[in-house]
Amino acid sequence: MANTVRPAAEPAPQPQQPKKMHKRFQSPGDRIFDTLNVLVLSLLVVFTLYPFINTLAVSLNDANDSIKGGIYLLPRDLSFDNYKYVFKEATIFHATLISILRTVIGTVVTVFCSAMVAYTISRPEFVLRKFVTIMFILTMYLNGGLIPNYLLMRDLDLIGTFWVYIVPGIIGVFNMIVIRSFIEGLPDGIIESARIDGAGEFRTFIQIVVPLALPALATVALFTGVYQWNSWFDVFLYNSEKVNLSTLQYELMKMLANSNSNSSMTSASAFANSANSSSNFVTPSSIRATMTIVASLPMIIVYPFLQKYFVKGMTVGGVKG
Repeated sequence: MANTVRPAAEPAPQPQQPKKMHKRFQSPGDRIFDTLNVLVLSLLVVFTLYPFINTLAVSLNDANDSIKGGIYLLPRDLSFDNYKYVFKEATIFHATLISILRTVIGTVVTVFCSAMVAYTISRPEFVLRKFVTIMFILTMYLNGGLIPNYLLMRDLDLIGTFWVYIVPGIIGVFNMIVIRSFIEGLPDGIIESARIDGAGEFRTFIQIVVPLALPALATVALFTGVYQWNSWFDVFLYNSEKVNLSTLQYELMKMLANSNSNSSMTSASAFANSANSSSNFVTPSSIRATMTIVASLPMIIVYPFLQKYFVKGMTVGGVKG
């Protein structure tokens, strides 16, 4: 019998070693650019945060001690007398409630109405879209003035009512343009599919457009909410005699005006609190710092939740898909 030659067994495959990630080569110019980029951004962060931290430190520092100066990042003599002075008035809490209601209702109404107008003028089949858009844009450059606006509010019977805060800004032209640009960037096939399935315009707007346009709506909501929260001049014009319709910003403005009127007095005792807390003193600078924190803190808390929508709404909304 002839000897048969058996083929040699193939060696078992060796496990592949993971490829080493080589660090990207950086030229001296790249290193210099990265270093300068980090330095510039770090300085920008410091310049942005320091004023707020310094204001917070002054508001938490004793007013008499703040007169000496030298407060930077931390309070030197911790005291809550400034906040006690700001919130000592019973009307401040009711004014805060009015500000919250005004911000929430005004933001919801303005965003919803602006979105409806934006959706209408974004449709190519709307024959008057160009004319309506031009009419809205003209209102950004032409204004009747303070007196005509006051007479208009009077003729509409809005003076002395809560709705004078809501109705004048029910449609924001800039907000409408932002939302319209975002809607125009949506695929047309989505809206056409909804129409083929039998959805009407309002149902298409509510169930299709609104969820897809959420980044733009959140951006407009942030703009509107900040405006409604910080506004006080319309309270001064229309509801200055209505204590029950006063807002937090207006009450803080009056408090600041009262403190500034006494700023020429050299003694800090001119700003003593009521008899119940006569040992506590405040100064105009400490009041300004405290009111800045009180007025800005709610918006600072809300902003991080809307930041991702804000960035996406401002960038994607201007690009045609």
